[in-house]
Amino acid sequence: MNMSSTNGREGQPVLRLRNIHKSFGSNHVLKGIDLTVGQGQHVVIFGPSGSGKSTLLRSANLLETPDSGSVWFEGKEYGPGIAGEKLPRGKPRLLRQRIGMVFQQFNLFPHVTALDNVALALRRVKGAKRAEAEMKAAVYLDKVGLLDKLGAYPAQLSGGQQQRVAIARSLVMEPRVMLFDEPTSALDPELVGEVLNVMRSLAESGMTMVVVTHEMGFAREAGDLNIFMDEGVVVETGGRELYREAREPRTRAFLKAIL
Repeated sequence: MNMSSTNGREGQPVLRLRNIHKSFGSNHVLKGIDLTVGQGQHVVIFGPSGSGKSTLLRSANLLETPDSGSVWFEGKEYGPGIAGEKLPRGKPRLLRQRIGMVFQQFNLFPHVTALDNVALALRRVKGAKRAEAEMKAAVYLDKVGLLDKLGAYPAQLSGGQQQRVAIARSLVMEPRVMLFDEPTSALDPELVGEVLNVMRSLAESGMTMVVVTHEMGFAREAGDLNIFMDEGVVVETGGRELYREAREPRTRAFLKAIL
């Protein structure tokens, strides 16, 4: 299955993080991270627990505000910025509308149906009318294979189905970039495949994606740009060959332990 970028190489930059630093108290979690994501590119970030992967992802849509560095997206600066640069500033709320995110936990509203969980974002954020929002929500639930579960409540859905609802909830906003933070780690093993299949379909459709994952089979399939992080720094980057021909001892040791 070929999931390479739509043009076979990195497109125009959409999202660029430069010299991102983030600390929590005395814990320096991100130590000067640089990342450029091109249109249609599929970026995979992997590494040991505690290496800063999730914090990097959350910095990309300002769920975590970097202590320093630049978060550039579609021509505007959203982070603290780089000294001497004068870029137009964007509002974090608009950034989060344009960069969708799927978390480890599904975070669905338990008291409303799958259809309403997806439609609510359109109604609250974009002011869509109920009928329009529900029609669009149904289209996106169909895209993730859940048209027959529109009226189901989260408690009536498997973990894999709940995560697919969460993906539809992000997609319905028509984001420019999708971030996935270990989206299968809370799932029973037999449910992982259905979520990865949705992500494969997204990749094949040309969606720009940044994925933090431990699913290395998917990573090797999907990753145009693969990034190994450890202790808050990018240790090594590469294409699919990285999994076979890593240069850095830390990367090789990690891959040998998990592949």
